[in-house]
Amino acid sequence: MKVRIKFRKYGAMKFVGHLDVLRYFQKLFRRADIDNEFTKGFSPHQIMTFAAPLGVGLTSDAEYLDIQLLSSDSPEVMLARMNTASTEGVMMIDFHPLLEREENMRLVTAMSLVSTADYLVSLKDGFNLGEIRTQSEFMKLFTCFMNEKEIIINKKTKNSEKTVDIRPMITLTAYERVEYENLLKAVESDDDLTNTIEQNISELKEQNPVDIMNKPLSVADIYENGIRLYLQMDTGSVANLKPELVIEAFCNYYKLPFEEFAWQVHRLELYSRNTETGKLISLDQLDR
Repeated sequence: MKVRIKFRKYGAMKFVGHLDVLRYFQKLFRRADIDNEFTKGFSPHQIMTFAAPLGVGLTSDAEYLDIQLLSSDSPEVMLARMNTASTEGVMMIDFHPLLEREENMRLVTAMSLVSTADYLVSLKDGFNLGEIRTQSEFMKLFTCFMNEKEIIINKKTKNSEKTVDIRPMITLTAYERVEYENLLKAVESDDDLTNTIEQNISELKEQNPVDIMNKPLSVADIYENGIRLYLQMDTGSVANLKPELVIEAFCNYYKLPFEEFAWQVHRLELYSRNTETGKLISLDQLDR
């Protein structure tokens, strides 16, 4: 049976690279006594694939791992066993059995499904962004930056460097958690974005007027300076854009100093796009 596991990666584990994360899960499954299926041949290994490997230094609420099992308990029991065997910085939050592949059906992997990702990008305390000192100043400048019809950058690949317009690859921007969440809801329901955001923010403020715009977001690091940005952008094999390139382009546009390690990137979700409707579906909502 095929299973999709959703997990969070945070804390000191953000400094562990992808290959070591792969080895970590191999050992975790043994400690948790998970009945993994192995490849056949002279050097058998556990069958597993990651959706979109996370870069070193990044944290995440939504990493996905597909594994093949010979047997399984209930999702609740399996999550408990894995989290008991896990260490601080890796937390399994969903265990989702997938439908078996039908005869003559194309093999689908988690990596091949990914088309879009959501990120939270935050300026770390102790770093400066030129003359920008507040979130409102940053928001004003970044909004003007996003109003450009084209955002041209030189994107480096393994073998070359090419000029790319990244503006079409950025599909959503927000500056507060409530704004981000309600933009997602508006897109899913095809409602008017402005009316939906204003209505939902008003309702949330009535329920809880205290600091509603700055609610902590899961395991993402929170910084006192408050300068942050929510981005939804193309990710995957067809088109792939990293949040760091967007921030670098923004800094270059305003001739601001760019320090790669001044920004903390946190992945919020990974999506697949429905080829018929064009709508985004998070990987934990898919049956295959």
